[in-house]
Amino acid sequence: MRTLVRLGAALLAAWPMGAATYWVLLAGLGGEPEYEQRFAAWVREAEKIGRASADAHVSVLSGREATAVAIRSLLGELSRRIRPEDSFVLLLVGHGSFDGQQYKFNIPGPDLSGDDLAALLAAITATRQLVVNTTSASGASLEPLRKPGRIVITATKSGMEKNATVFARYWIEALRDAAADADKNDALTALEAFRYASQKTARFYESQKRLATEHPLLEDTGQGAGVRSPDPAGGSGRLAAAFVLLRSAQAQAAARDPARRALLARKEALEQEIDLLKYRKAAMDGAEYRKRLTALLVELARVNEELEK
Repeated sequence: MRTLVRLGAALLAAWPMGAATYWVLLAGLGGEPEYEQRFAAWVREAEKIGRASADAHVSVLSGREATAVAIRSLLGELSRRIRPEDSFVLLLVGHGSFDGQQYKFNIPGPDLSGDDLAALLAAITATRQLVVNTTSASGASLEPLRKPGRIVITATKSGMEKNATVFARYWIEALRDAAADADKNDALTALEAFRYASQKTARFYESQKRLATEHPLLEDTGQGAGVRSPDPAGGSGRLAAAFVLLRSAQAQAAARDPARRALLARKEALEQEIDLLKYRKAAMDGAEYRKRLTALLVELARVNEELEK
């Protein structure tokens, strides 16, 4: 029950009145027309999805505009606007490189290293942060970017996976496919999007009968090396499970009512506690498991009844 209280408090905090979500979408150089078009199209789609969210502020730098100077200027300006109660999402699309020591995001002119990006993000005060690096070699950016309170997702498991990735395509698909909302609670979390995109990426290589050259990772403990199968019950994926990327139009409308917003946060907390309980089922006494599950389901039904009034 203490876990439920903590989850409920965290989710209520995720919906403070007047809080906003800031999306920064960066598409680097493609090197070839095919990649240029692909990267730009993915970012345009993400921009369209983001702008459809009532509380989102979306900034985009793509292709020749995505220089180090422009990125530094944009993130510097946002650091003066973003408040601790806001959420921040950074999406990197394009090519990355790794020289055995340092990751770099390939952009016009001087590239930005993982350390450069980490220094720029250090000025962002949002307590909820998500960085999704979908570039090749992105696994090498995980170490400099990770920090307590930040979720870092990479398309590759290391800097040695240097082929162009498809993870970005499926991450964007997760934002628009209702199937990605696995628990059907009208809220897509970072964990749900990661799982959806990871599964789609694996299936792509299987269908093409090709050896997978990318293995997505998620790190949200601030100190780990990243995992391919996050398990909130085991400690990995807890922040990602509570980070809501998108809500349905109905949920967004309800969230503007303080009373309904509290009920929605309670609903999400209960659903996550049920998920955690299911993860722990094998290690629990059967009677105790059924007792706790029944109590949670009864409470969830009561909250859903209130939301439907």
